[in-house]
Amino acid sequence: MAATLPRRREANVWAVIGRTFLVAFLICLGVVVIYPLLWMALNGFKNNAQIFGDPFALPDGWSWENYVQAWNQGVRDYVTTSVLVTVASAVCTVLVSAWTAFGLTRTRMPAKPLVVGFVLGGLMLSPTVAVIPLVRMMQALGLHNTEWALIILYTAFRIPFTTFLIRAYMLDLPGDLDEAATMDGASEGQRFWRIALPLCRPIIVSCVILHVLFAWNEYLFAMIFTSGADVQTLPVGLTSIMAKHGTNYAEVFAAMTISALPIVIVFFAAQRYFIRGLAEGIGK
Repeated sequence: MAATLPRRREANVWAVIGRTFLVAFLICLGVVVIYPLLWMALNGFKNNAQIFGDPFALPDGWSWENYVQAWNQGVRDYVTTSVLVTVASAVCTVLVSAWTAFGLTRTRMPAKPLVVGFVLGGLMLSPTVAVIPLVRMMQALGLHNTEWALIILYTAFRIPFTTFLIRAYMLDLPGDLDEAATMDGASEGQRFWRIALPLCRPIIVSCVILHVLFAWNEYLFAMIFTSGADVQTLPVGLTSIMAKHGTNYAEVFAAMTISALPIVIVFFAAQRYFIRGLAEGIGK
């Protein structure tokens, strides 16, 4: 007993030290992530003289003039287009992927492993390789320089990855529910909408957030397939704002803050489902 007591005290001391280092590391990591966003937002309240004079100081005033000017200079239209493209492509991607994952896991299908390999093989495709054929296809269909071009492309290239996540989650769903629903006369559509989809809510939310992060920040396709100011998304629009008003850095910082704010709000609002969905889906 006398020998084990010092060992327990030593173990408790090392546990406290380890926990202290962990908390300190997480605090430092939080500062590294949050400080650039905060610095960017604060610089939106300054002018060029304040930014170049002391970029790390607090603003002398808290006027929203730069944010209003940035909003009126085109950010409003860019936000509207980005929201439309992101929401539409996210809904299409998740619904198609969830229905595909349901068919690959909850139904009888001939040559199912081959179909799974074909669907997941899309993960190996590089979007940049197919840019020229896609441009010609969109021009032939009359969809070039429209929001529909981005919606279709974002949906097509995100379906394999989203299907992979939802399928991994559905594999461990209890099969007794499907059998009971089938005995009660439920169709495959009813089993999908009323049983599988509600049970997959965490991974669905995770997939939506991942798609939103992709579509909101995607630049290559948005630059190539849109040229008009009325159909440009935020990444391309911010580039044009920097080209037109590059000397007014405070306005550029304000525009960048406006573009980042929706993503931050969405992520923190759905953080619980996002972490749970990825932990349960990928870990299975």
